[in-house]
Amino acid sequence: MSSFNWPPLYQPYPDPEPPPPPPRRPKSIWPRRLLFWGIPAALLIAAIVAFFGVGRWLVVEDPLEPAHAIVVLSGRLPERAMEAARLYRKNYSAQVWVSQPASPAEELAKLNIYYVGEEFYNQKVLLAEAVPTDAIRVLEKPAANTEQEVEEIVEDLRRDGADKVIIVTSKAHTRRVRAIWNRKAGADLKLIVRYTDDDPYDGAHWWRHTEDALDVLREVLGLLNAWTGFHVRPG
Repeated sequence: MSSFNWPPLYQPYPDPEPPPPPPRRPKSIWPRRLLFWGIPAALLIAAIVAFFGVGRWLVVEDPLEPAHAIVVLSGRLPERAMEAARLYRKNYSAQVWVSQPASPAEELAKLNIYYVGEEFYNQKVLLAEAVPTDAIRVLEKPAANTEQEVEEIVEDLRRDGADKVIIVTSKAHTRRVRAIWNRKAGADLKLIVRYTDDDPYDGAHWWRHTEDALDVLREVLGLLNAWTGFHVRPG
């Protein structure tokens, strides 16, 4: 008699296959695009802001207070001397110093040609503006640039035992004067930098006028020169 094969009570099933991984989303290219275009765009915006703002940035001025002397830097005759005279009449100092720019006087003297320097005309302007002769002093050393002018002013202040001076210059030149002063003068000497009220310089629209554009170019180069140690002499 044949036997009957009963099916097994438990039939093992194979483990189910794991589900397929979700499809990978393609990486977004936007971060790379933002990086590629964002940095140049930011630099361009910064350059535009600097271009339009540099003219006004160059102009600085300090509050007025009494000082040992009012100094007329060379250049822009007669505006600076006239501003110094106004400050003198307002009793901000008892004396006005006049910077003496370097000149070809010696070379011309060899040719029997008498050269009248800018300091001569600045004195005439001061006298015409009611500054007495005994209140005017021409600095002894001819200066080839603003750096040398500041060095001589600092020397004369220390010789006189004074600690404060008002320097009169043009609007676009004020920041460079301050930068040179901070580099050349000690912390014990105080500068009050002032610009002339009659200066026509338009810092807000400097690119519209050739003279203003030249001022900006000269002062920016001069500031770079001052910050890097006076390797050249822009004036």
